[in-house]
Amino acid sequence: MTLDTKGQQRAVVLPLSSITPGYNPRRYFDSKAHEELVASLQLRGMLQPMLVRPAPDGGEGYLLVAGGRRYRAALEAFGRDGNAPVLIRDMTDDEAVEAAIDENDVRDDASETEQADAAVRVLAASQNDRAEAARRLGWSPAKLDRRLALANLSEPVKLALDERRIKVGHAELLAAVPGDKQEKALDTILTAGLDVNKTRELLMRVTQSLAAARFDKAECTACPFNSAAQRALFATHVEDGHCTNPGCFQLKTESAEPVADEKNAVPAPDAAPAEPDVSSSAPRSAIVPKKASPTEAPKQTVNAAMIASRAADVRESAWRAALIQAGEGDPEILRAFESILRDTWKVDAVFLGRFGKDELKFIAKECGLIDHMGTKAFAKLMQAKTDAIVAGMLNATGFDWSGRLPGALTLDGKYSPPAVDASVNAPSTTEKDSLPC
Repeated sequence: MTLDTKGQQRAVVLPLSSITPGYNPRRYFDSKAHEELVASLQLRGMLQPMLVRPAPDGGEGYLLVAGGRRYRAALEAFGRDGNAPVLIRDMTDDEAVEAAIDENDVRDDASETEQADAAVRVLAASQNDRAEAARRLGWSPAKLDRRLALANLSEPVKLALDERRIKVGHAELLAAVPGDKQEKALDTILTAGLDVNKTRELLMRVTQSLAAARFDKAECTACPFNSAAQRALFATHVEDGHCTNPGCFQLKTESAEPVADEKNAVPAPDAAPAEPDVSSSAPRSAIVPKKASPTEAPKQTVNAAMIASRAADVRESAWRAALIQAGEGDPEILRAFESILRDTWKVDAVFLGRFGKDELKFIAKECGLIDHMGTKAFAKLMQAKTDAIVAGMLNATGFDWSGRLPGALTLDGKYSPPAVDASVNAPSTTEKDSLPC
């Protein structure tokens, strides 16, 4: 680091050929602004130095940390043989990512989707600790949650928002739609010129009311396609109590077991005619027997099972909170819970299909899939569409998802590997006897 006489870091001049672009959270570069910056550099030179760091692992040259727009414009204005002022600073990978994000936020407001992608990276670097990720980014927890929700947008929707062809309100509404349906919805918005309110009305017509659902809604509580989750994040959202994933809603409805009252209900016999009241004081209408309406269904008896079916989300939340509280005092409870979960659940397409590419990469890393496949092979897989990535992850040769619990499924939020069967690796009696002391 070069300091001036006042102890301040001083810029040095480096050839552009010695600088390699590093991580840049910016996804979209405005062509007109780029042309204006090129003209300014040709006229006045680069007045504000870029921030670089030495190449890691003793490599040659420097990695660009902040100043991506200036670097791109300088290459066009001066060519790779040109020079530019830089500040050189030793930084770790995580420090460089955070500096790049901060630079974009402060110097030229990053788009919401750029912030979303950056949030995913910092969250992964923070071991999925949201409080730590928010601290590193200098954001409120609420802002972090909103940006992470936008990370689920498909690439065409992200680009449309970057280019301001749609508004943030459009993107917030589309974030509640399954990824494979977002592009078609985007085409409708752009073709018909729908504003945010009209888009909201359009989405409301394809949602399903959770109050009328016949299946157990315990999983719906934390589902990103539950409009209640969107309401907690965004000012723009569909009405509370609706499912915005009609495919999942239909699948659950078709596979739902009838509730106890439906299975045990016995058709009521036709009501016998009422005996007429012939007392002299009875009004004329009272002596006419009342016939039961042929369309009137027999009234069900209220019982605990009926109420439980209507309060499944509350019950699941209460059970989970109680289990976590009990587990804090007794680790055996946590282990027992994970053991049961391993026997009843396995990573599948329904689970992985909820996430975008960066989140799938995080799950693959924490569950050991990347180490199993190799970094290059997994990077090649990530170039495919999301559906193909999910299929590739689930069908990776020689990799068994059984017993692997992602941190999102465990009570303490940490990845839990498969339980080791001691009998598999235990040596035989003969082997034990032959082992050296």
